[in-house]
Amino acid sequence: MFLPFNGVFALLSGGILALLAARLLALEPRKTGAMFGCGSFTNIGSIGALVCFVFLGETGFALVPIYKLFEELSYYSIGFPIAKYYSSSDKDEQITQRLKSLARDPFILVALSSIVLGGVLNISGVLRPAAFKSIVAVCVPLGTILLLASIGMALKFKRVRKYVKECVAVSLIKFVLVPVLATSVAYFIGFGSIDNGLPLKVVLILSSMPVAFNALIPPSIYDLDLDLANSCWFVTTAMLVVMLPVLLIIINFL
Repeated sequence: MFLPFNGVFALLSGGILALLAARLLALEPRKTGAMFGCGSFTNIGSIGALVCFVFLGETGFALVPIYKLFEELSYYSIGFPIAKYYSSSDKDEQITQRLKSLARDPFILVALSSIVLGGVLNISGVLRPAAFKSIVAVCVPLGTILLLASIGMALKFKRVRKYVKECVAVSLIKFVLVPVLATSVAYFIGFGSIDNGLPLKVVLILSSMPVAFNALIPPSIYDLDLDLANSCWFVTTAMLVVMLPVLLIIINFL
């Protein structure tokens, strides 16, 4: 299935568009590196998964791990090195060290293990306990709320006004350009004809999500513009108030 590759395409295209935007805005390297992370790193696992669950139910939610299968691999093997390129730091990270960290990364291990385990259980014919439906209905929203609360407590809201142009550029990338590109590719692949267009709807939702919390990590460790990343994260997340109704209308149309 091409769903994981569509996910990687959305992440990489967002990063490339962010670099182009940084060039148009004539940003310095520290800001360019932060812009790249904001354009590429997307909140798929928490907000995106929650939106899929609410809009599409458990069937749509089940496709989220497949879509984001290569997400962490993309971040740590491509996203972080590119962000580091724009850093003022002189430290060089060896390829072997990156590979070792990838092999031990809990996000990748949990995602792969969950998919394999789910596939084995599905093939074995073991019935899912009825209580799981109630557990999922509580845990998915609760996890998202706790994550957003912890991030919000660390934000410096007064500095957002300094990055209006950058926030506008990232918002256009996140909510217009990347969704159009990713959904178009998914449509031409044939996702619209599968299960009443469910994979196509999942791609539309997940490619339209705001800046991920992970986008704040490269600026923190590579001496990039952390305030820019914080501002873009806050603005794009706040814009979900407008974007979610729009997404719901489009999904009902598909």
